[in-house]
Amino acid sequence: MFTFHQMKHIFEILDKMRCLRKRSAVSFLGVLVIFLLFMNLYMEDTYVLERDKQLLRETSSHQLNPERYVHKFKDLSNFSGVINVTYRYLAVTPLQRKRYLTIGLSSVKRKKGNYLLETIKSIFEQSSYEELKEISVVVSLSDFNSSWRETMIQEITKKFAHHVIAGRLMVIHAPEEYYPTLDGLKRNYNDPEDRVKFRSKQNVDYAFLLNFCANTSDYYLMLEDDVRCSKNFLTAIRKVITSLEGTYWVTLEFSKLGYIGKLYHSHDLPRLAHFLLMFYQEMPCDWLMPYFRTLLAQKNVIRFKPSLFQHMGYYSSYKGFDNKLKDDDFEEESLDIPDNPPAKLYTNMNVFENYDASKAYSGADEYFWGKPPTTGNIFLIVFENPIIISKIKVTTGTLDRQNEILHHGVLDVGEEATTSKIGKQCVTYLRLGAFRNGNFEMSDVNQKVPFNIHCIRIHVTKTQKEWLIIRSISIWTS
Repeated sequence: MFTFHQMKHIFEILDKMRCLRKRSAVSFLGVLVIFLLFMNLYMEDTYVLERDKQLLRETSSHQLNPERYVHKFKDLSNFSGVINVTYRYLAVTPLQRKRYLTIGLSSVKRKKGNYLLETIKSIFEQSSYEELKEISVVVSLSDFNSSWRETMIQEITKKFAHHVIAGRLMVIHAPEEYYPTLDGLKRNYNDPEDRVKFRSKQNVDYAFLLNFCANTSDYYLMLEDDVRCSKNFLTAIRKVITSLEGTYWVTLEFSKLGYIGKLYHSHDLPRLAHFLLMFYQEMPCDWLMPYFRTLLAQKNVIRFKPSLFQHMGYYSSYKGFDNKLKDDDFEEESLDIPDNPPAKLYTNMNVFENYDASKAYSGADEYFWGKPPTTGNIFLIVFENPIIISKIKVTTGTLDRQNEILHHGVLDVGEEATTSKIGKQCVTYLRLGAFRNGNFEMSDVNQKVPFNIHCIRIHVTKTQKEWLIIRSISIWTS
């Protein structure tokens, strides 16, 4: 029988294998999915379709023949397909078209406080009219208490009737009969039995919510039911997605707290739903998530600042315990998010480990790190297409490495990139200015440059003994 930690070790071995097969991600993903299916052999519980409830009971009581189980599981499981659940539609107007983003919320009755209505209000109030056309909000009332659900649906439809009618707000419920057993579960981490039951049910709540949302939009954003949003958060998210065009990712994080502000491709939702159901009793959902993205070959966290979502509740949904966690990277008015159009990045500096050039441009909480640069070293950005730039900002060094800045350098812009032996680069450049105290910032660039910009070049003008961190390169377009 495999333990979860043994499985984690095997995942780490598989991740090393992934490095050898980086160019064959699709075929390797198939191997990972098959491997994950076999990992299900050890589970005391699993979710299966209605016609296989007997198989679930046999699995739970450890009476199942392993060989027979493998055969049946192969027939039943389809990680790319949705789970067969008949939802109750508490307030739904059918979507007329697929949206850009679905925002999912799961909510249960709390012993203290109720923040769901404020969360829904924040989503709509912080979105412009144009943004509202591109989002749908799905609320799953996941408590088994029917009286509470009836009360909540009355309040939601009364307060947000126009959003329900417009198809922007849907309220659903997954019936209790579809849930796996929630009693007698493994008590990992010495959690009390009621805590294990709570967090295990929450995993299933989220799985059924993800399953419902699989085909409603291009992207899916998970929020909790006690969250405040920043102004125009959808525009900020869209900018990030555009800047990552051509880059492989599984999960993008727009908050560092819990299961708040986690973004997925909608086509990954069925796999994520199956994953949560498979390991629902192992650990809380926000602890499971790193294993999911690693399984799909995203090794590192990709988190963006400022955070777009803030936890606003004071009491946990578990027993009403105090929960006053705050995201100190949250900004209510996150309007100055850079556009960072798709581009290729090059440098002839000596890069340290995996702190490559692209990390300075990604917008995530990461940076480029190189060994001491010498006169003539360059850091080059070549855009996919020439663009009109309104503002450029480059920041070097960090708070804990304040001397690892660019001490002597200039920034140039170029037009008409051509292909060379080292890749695309511009032939002629216009100098915009020098770095001051390791930073460069210029507004109204489009009024100072008489052409559309195809390249930006950071040029080292004097050798330095300190290493160099380029923390962020931010580009705003007109």
